[in-house]
Amino acid sequence: MSFLPKSRKARTRLLLLSIIAPVVVAAVGLSLWGMRDSISLFYTPSQAEAANPPPGRSIQLGGLVTAGSVLKHPDGRVEFTVADQTASDRVVYQGDLPDLFREGQGIVAEGSYRKDGVFEAKRVLAKHDETYMPKALADELKEKGEYRGAGTTSAATGAGAGPGR
Repeated sequence: MSFLPKSRKARTRLLLLSIIAPVVVAAVGLSLWGMRDSISLFYTPSQAEAANPPPGRSIQLGGLVTAGSVLKHPDGRVEFTVADQTASDRVVYQGDLPDLFREGQGIVAEGSYRKDGVFEAKRVLAKHDETYMPKALADELKEKGEYRGAGTTSAATGAGAGPGR
């Protein structure tokens, strides 16, 4: 009793399928494994506190720079605090900050948490005018009722409408 089909054409198709299927599965698996570190999740400080991302995991941390928290070191390292209404995180960044970076400003820092709980930024982005805020950050703040925008958006202006969208 044989498990193979009697037709030569059917056996050829089965052999072809048995060769192609593992190759496709391996290619998809390797692609997903290779992209695992390129995914960058966005958190506000309170979300990061709740999610507790592991040290070294690449994320984006967004919020407002706390007034009086910016400390610039002679070696080019900058330390500051990013906060939302309920939590704050200490951020360390080595390099030149954007020209629009200042206290009270909304920023998004890309990097990871260290084992000591300090966020080490590899890149810092600052908003470009008084009305711009990253959409993900604005949505999160609106959900929590913490949004401090320049008033409400009307149907005529369109929610989230602005340059570059």
